[in-house]
This record gives sequence, structure tokens and C-alpha cells, in this order.
Amino acid sequence: MMDFQKFLCRNTFLGLVFFSQFSIFSHSTLAQSPYTLKTGRELTLLGAGVVSLGVSAALNSTIDPLTKAEVAALDRSNINAFDQKATFHWSTSAGRLSDVTLTGNVAVLGLLTIGTKPMRQDIKTVAVMYIETIALSNGIERTIKAITQRNRPFVYNAAAPLDEKLTRDARQSFFSGHATNAFATAVFTGEVFRHYFPHSRLKPVVWVGALGLATATCVLRYEGGLHYPTDLLAGAAFGSLVGWGIPKLHEIKNQSELGRRLDLQPWSNGSANGIYMRLAVFSR
Repeated sequence: MMDFQKFLCRNTFLGLVFFSQFSIFSHSTLAQSPYTLKTGRELTLLGAGVVSLGVSAALNSTIDPLTKAEVAALDRSNINAFDQKATFHWSTSAGRLSDVTLTGNVAVLGLLTIGTKPMRQDIKTVAVMYIETIALSNGIERTIKAITQRNRPFVYNAAAPLDEKLTRDARQSFFSGHATNAFATAVFTGEVFRHYFPHSRLKPVVWVGALGLATATCVLRYEGGLHYPTDLLAGAAFGSLVGWGIPKLHEIKNQSELGRRLDLQPWSNGSANGIYMRLAVFSR
């Protein structure tokens, strides 16, 4: 703590006293959150997520599964050259492993939140932001799936069982929900960790680990015959945007934060008058 006082006038003159106190706190002394929650904004974001999920559920119920005749009439040559190779893939084990890598990404975020003091002390804020991220990304992604009704790649593959091709899910390929969730979680994790620990040497490790798991999820969905490359690229891009955007909306801007910490009060010692100014600056 550093104090600075300066008198411009004494005795018969009006003195202006500028008393500046600069308080530098690190996370070891004060866990100052880099984010803030606002009731109106959170209700709007959560409401938008819930509404979009409701719309997607309603639209999903209107999807008509393919018939045996429609499956038999499908021709992979009608698929664009960039996506066509995906129709030759089918692997149930790859599909199951994609669930594991996606869960792993969520686990990384959970472990960082619980295992680090600054994030653990701010767990409510982190949790609310993540719920908003997942609700919005899933609601919008599932709504688009229900509208586009794109057949999954395995529907064109003779090696895949017929009963799998005759489900509503078989017509919900674009865009990938796994890619959306994986990259939304990965980017959210990297951004949040970066803001709580701006000087940590572990930032590259967190980013590489989270994005690596997200990429593995996409590769496994492709190998499983569950998505085309364009499904995965669109999901990854959209998920990354939401995963970055939600923390950005909640980030405390330095200028406004300093403004809230500027304290001005009249000052007098009997022989001189002035202004007491206290400015608290928090480093993160």
C-alpha cells in the first residue's frame, strides 16, 4: 500500500488534497474475479438457451425417419467430394470413445475449477457461465440439425446396421453436437484459465490439452461414420465462438472496474480543506 498526499493551499486558501492509495492485490492475497454476473443478462442468456432447447425438441419430434426404400435408394455419389469419404466409415467403438474424450474435456474444466483456489472461490460465476455456454450452443445446434435433416454418413454404408439407419438421429448430421460441445468446452476452459491465471506457465498446457481432446472427439466422430468433415468444422467453429463469447461478455473491463473503485470524499483538518481520493487497482 502506497499513500501520497499533496496540499495545494494552506490556512486562508482552499487546499486541494489528492490522497491516492494504490492497492496491488494478487490472487494469493485476494481472489478478485475477472468476471461479473448481472441478473438481467444471466436471465436473458439462460432464457435464450432454454427457449432454443425447447424449439429444437419440438422440431425434432417432426422429423420423419428414413424408410427402407429411401435407404436403399441413397447414392453416395451425390455427396460432395470433400465429404464423400466419410460414407465409407463405420465404427461403434469410435463413437463410444468420442463420448469419453468429450467427457474428458468437461472433466478438465471441473478439475481446474475445484482444484485451484481462485476458480473454486468463484465457482458460482464459472458454473453459470458454463451452463449458459452449453445451453446456447446445444439449443442452436440441435435446432439447425432438426431443420437441415442431413443424413449421417453411415446411412450410405452397407456395413452399418439397418436399424441404426431408420432412426430420427440418423437424419441429424449437420452440424456436429459433439464437435460443438467439445470445442465450446475447450475454448471456455482455456479462456477462463487464462483470465484467472494470466501469468501462469500452464496456460499452453491447458490450451493444448483441452483442444487436443476436442480434436480427438472430432476425429473419432469421423471414424465412426457419424459426421462429415463439414459437420465437424461447422460444429468446431460455432462451439469455439460460443466458448469464447460467453466469458467475453462477463469479463470485467479495466476501465469500468477502476471507475467503480475510485473513491472521492471531502477532506478537512480544521486549517485546510481538500479532496480525499482513493484508487484501488487490482492486478490479475
